[in-house]
Amino acid sequence: MQAVISVRNLSKTYASGFRALKDIDLEIRRGEIFALLGPNGAGKTTLISIICGIVNPGTGTISVDGRDIVADYRAARSLIGLVPQELTTDAFESVWNTVSFSRGLFGKPADPAHIEKVLKELSLWDKKDSRVMTLSGGMKRRLLIAKALSHEPRILFLDEPTAGVDVELRRDMWKLVRSLQAAGVTIILTTHYIDEAEEMADRIGVINKGEIVLVEDKALLMRKLGKKQLTLQLQNTLERVPPRLSAYNLELANHGSELIYTYDALGERTSIAALLKDLTEAGIRFKDLHTTQSSLEDIFVTLVRDKK
Repeated sequence: MQAVISVRNLSKTYASGFRALKDIDLEIRRGEIFALLGPNGAGKTTLISIICGIVNPGTGTISVDGRDIVADYRAARSLIGLVPQELTTDAFESVWNTVSFSRGLFGKPADPAHIEKVLKELSLWDKKDSRVMTLSGGMKRRLLIAKALSHEPRILFLDEPTAGVDVELRRDMWKLVRSLQAAGVTIILTTHYIDEAEEMADRIGVINKGEIVLVEDKALLMRKLGKKQLTLQLQNTLERVPPRLSAYNLELANHGSELIYTYDALGERTSIAALLKDLTEAGIRFKDLHTTQSSLEDIFVTLVRDKK
């Protein structure tokens, strides 16, 4: 699939000497939802800010749909909508004027029908004449999205878009994101809610200490790095795992009443059949069993911990 954003050898060192980004190489595919995950201070916002032309790059190049973000800034930036973490707008202005003004900043002609459509999609239509200062926190978050969509961008950055908002707003936002993707908009989001990335993203990127740790298709990542666990609830408690079962690296849990077997998600189930056979031969009986699989959060925590 064609890349709509291409980042090459990007590094950024601030005047204080802090190196925020280190030799970043990244491609975002046209039409995908790409989730960028990382702990606080990992470099997520710096990377997004540079791609969006808000922060100057140190070294390296960034192109947006073939346009260099420095040499052809205006054309590249016009393709991008950005929903920042913080509200940055005139508190005394009306919702309608705020969104219309954002469209005008990109040289777009007035289009009341488009502004109306955006406000209605974000449940802001009945607030169109209200001053920004009178809006609730959730409404202000919706306003940020409306501003970002005002000039009909083909790429939308969402920087922690649902931080601190209620469940209903999160659900509405992701419904909107899906509709935008269906219309051909490329979505890049950062989030602390890993369940959102697991549900929404096509690909996952993990950044830590200014470096890209991994970029992978979500489904493939889950298959490659996910682990499965088989938990057996025993009929009788054990004090220790019999030596003859040591090859399985079994773990005793719940005061000896459970045995836990961890195996690769790609592994064949024949190993489980062999384990159950060996348990029977060892005289160990169980009354129930169930399996669980690692979540994306488990994988993320492992990746970041291993990189420290």
